[in-house]
This record gives sequence, structure tokens and C-alpha cells, in this order.
Amino acid sequence: MQMNRFLGVALAALGIAGLATDAAAQKKTVVVGMASADAGRLDPHLSATTPDKALMYWMFNGLVRIQPGRASPEFIEPDLAESWTSTADRREWVFTLRHGVQCHHGFGELTAADVVYSLQRAGDAKRSSFSADFASFDKVEALDPYKVKITLKSPIPSLLGVLTNYHGGNIVCKKAAEEMGENFPKRPIGTGPFMFAEYQPQQFVRLVANKAYFRGAPQIEQVTYRYIPSDASRDLAFQSGEVDMIYGRQDEAWATRIKQVPGTVVSVMEPGEMSVLSLNMKSKPLDDIRVRRAFAHAIDRKAMVEFRGALATRASYSVVPEGYLGFSRDVPTPEFNIAKAKQLLAEAGYKDGVTIKAIHTTLPGMLSTIEAAQAHLRKAGINLQIEPVEHATFHAQIRKDLSQVVHYAAARFPVADVYLTQFFHSRSIVNTPTAVTNFSHCDVADQEIDAARVEADPAKQKELWKQAQVKIMEAVCGVPIYEALQLWAWKDSLDLGYQVVGSLNLGPPITEKARFTR
Repeated sequence: MQMNRFLGVALAALGIAGLATDAAAQKKTVVVGMASADAGRLDPHLSATTPDKALMYWMFNGLVRIQPGRASPEFIEPDLAESWTSTADRREWVFTLRHGVQCHHGFGELTAADVVYSLQRAGDAKRSSFSADFASFDKVEALDPYKVKITLKSPIPSLLGVLTNYHGGNIVCKKAAEEMGENFPKRPIGTGPFMFAEYQPQQFVRLVANKAYFRGAPQIEQVTYRYIPSDASRDLAFQSGEVDMIYGRQDEAWATRIKQVPGTVVSVMEPGEMSVLSLNMKSKPLDDIRVRRAFAHAIDRKAMVEFRGALATRASYSVVPEGYLGFSRDVPTPEFNIAKAKQLLAEAGYKDGVTIKAIHTTLPGMLSTIEAAQAHLRKAGINLQIEPVEHATFHAQIRKDLSQVVHYAAARFPVADVYLTQFFHSRSIVNTPTAVTNFSHCDVADQEIDAARVEADPAKQKELWKQAQVKIMEAVCGVPIYEALQLWAWKDSLDLGYQVVGSLNLGPPITEKARFTR
């Protein structure tokens, strides 16, 4: 009798231990909370929004990649390509692909044909938001099933940067993209560690492990990417254990508060996402440089940094972010001067003030920034009328050139050419056939930007980039405000497998190495 009782206790104990072990084993899903009401366009060649970037990183590969947890081009390494060579003049490149890489959901082995298709698609303005990055491409051709040759019209500052798993460098599977056509964003097919499984509008995107991933099957079986636009709701979901990882509000108060949650890792990551107010130079009254200068003098960058918090924010001095190759601080950055702003407005015929309209996203972090800028401008007599719209609508409308002022927060591959070309070259003016993100209609530095792209001497190239920045700042095409570093938090039981210093895709690397330790 006593033996049976001891046996029962022992079995019960084993059962409890077994249940605990099973519970630990069952923790195979990472739930991520993102600060957005919904997805944008789940096509890596079309989506430029912050909420979509991390998803693309988890689903797609490039010919090369920046090592997970890093954001600098000095950490570029092989991805779909296992090796590459180039001619001495850097105009011809040959990439040798890995064998056996499988497209998601049974779409077959990825070959040179998929790479050729992807890069041609990325360079097509009708199918890509990043076509300007491929303007110097002459030909992309398959030499055999595992060799791709890229011929450039002229050398560019960082071909490998263009070919990382970021924006147009993401490689899609040709058969899937052609079969689905316009429906491709509803079921994106790549080769990354996680595969698209389900999308519920304004709720979540669900990814599942790619068991055939060429680096090995992921230890995490599922990623649920939830859209929770409210900062308070997202924080509560994290604190309650409902989500494992959250995109943070980009201010110091958030980081300080969330660090107090037991078992939390808070990461302040590069790159800085620069907030710029682009001023439409073709729209009255912003066609008058005196009004644009008044606008620039009314913005107190120091106060904006203090508002956001110095832990994760730094002031911007140029239209190229700090830390990018080619950034120059030796440019005419307007000082904060309300009296000067009022004087310039009076000289332009607006002594009683002026009204300017802006369409703006409802994303909380960005909205609070434009509202702070609005308060600064009001003191100078500039009435900035803000029309808030959902984030995807915001992107659609600003690309139709419907807003006099565009507040855009962006990080790009960290070479000055990319930022200057996309935001300030005339080829990139919105609502044109070659549109990218030039919302200001700026064209004052085209010559320097183009010359720098083909300049072989690094010193001369940097000087051309500096001259471009000087011209753009003098014309006040845009007003740089600050650079917000990326703030994320996750449970310390989630081991990402990498030290996270930065991520060009603005989200922590959830790869085949990620796992829960308890």
C-alpha cells in the first residue's frame, strides 16, 4: 500500500516534469508586435515601409547579405551567391550560385534564371519602388544555371550593397511571381528561413519555418507578426507575455520604462532612420526659397532630440545621414532662429503668416514628431495643417505628389549615393515614370550626384557628394531633423543566435539560429 502510494507520487512527479518539458518544447512560436495598423505591400520590390522590412528579411535572400546583427557594408558576406569575381574596372561581375537552394512552397530550385528575373524586375519602375538603384545596370544574364553575369554601364559606389537582401536586392522566385502576377504580394515566395503562410488584414501575418532552408531548418517553427498600432496596447501585450518581441516607440522614455519589465532585452540598433521634412519646391508658397528658409529656421533640432530622447536619437546636420559613406557635416545647416524665420516670411509677402498642408501617417512615433514640428512652426507664423491617414494610404498619396510637406523617416544602404539619388535627384521625383522618393522636386545637385557615381578616386567621390549636400541644403529642398535609432525589446528567453548591433532591415534577425532557451 505504502509502496503504491510512493509509486503514485513518483509517477505524478514524473508527469509534472514531463509536462514542464513538453511546455518548454512547445515554445516554438515567436509573436512579434509591430507599430502599424496593417501590412503595406508584401512584395520586396514594392514595399519601402518600416513595418514590412523585417518580414522581407525573414522571407527572402539576396546574392549577398550583411551579417545578421550588423548594419555596415563592411560585414557583407555570401548569401545565395557563394562567390563572385569582377573585372578591374568593376563593370563586369560574375556571381556563382549555391546549388540546391529551394523556393518556398514547392516552386523548385532557385537558379540563375530567378536571379536574372528578380534583378530585371527590381530595375523596372513599373514593378519596383527601387528602380533608380539599378539605373547603371546594362545587362543581367545567365551564363549557366548557376552563374549570373552583371554588366554595368558605369561603375557604381557599391554594387554589392545593391545586391544585399534589402529592397531591390531581394531575390524572388520567377515561376511564383509570373504565375501570381499582381497577386504575388498576397503570397510572397522567396527562399529565406521562413515562408509566408497567412495574412489577416489589420491583424497579423503568419510565417512558418522553411524546413528546406539551405543554412539548415529553423529552430523556431512559426513567427506571428501582429499589427498593434497603439504603443500602450503593444507594451501591455509584451508585459503580459502575449507577445515575445516588440517594436519600440523611438524615444528615451519608452526604453527606460520597458527595461524595468523583468526578463527583458532592450536593443538600440543602427542604422539611424533619418526624419526629413521634404518641401515641395513647385508648390506655392514653398516655391519661394525665402519661405523654405523660414521653414528651416523655425525647426529647433536640439529640442526635437530632447523630445525624442538622446538615448535613441541624434540631430541631423545634412540630407545624408551620419555614418553613411560620403556624409559631410560641412554644409550650411540652418540654425534655429524664430526671428529670422518671421523676417524671411515678411520679405516673401507673408507678414501675417502662411498656411501649408501635409498628408501624414497615423504611425504614433512619426505623428508625434510632425506634431512637435507643427508647434515649432506655429511660433514663426507657419500654420502646418496635418491630414492624418493610415500608413499605407500615406505612402500611396505622397507618391502621387499630393502633399506640400512630406515627413519621411528612412534608412537606406549606408552610402551617400543611395540617399542622394532616391531623395534628391530629378530622376526620382514622385509622380513621374522614374519616381522613387524625391518629394521636393529637387534637381539642383544632379550633376554632382551623377559624377560621384562613376568617380573612381575615393577622395574626389567624397568631394562630389559633399558638393551635392551643400547645394541641396542651400536650396532647402528638405529640412533634416534627427536620426532615430531602432528600438526593439524581446524576452531574454529568446536567443537570436547573434549579437544585435544593427540591422539594415530595421528588425532583429530571426533566422535559423533563433530559439527559446526556456
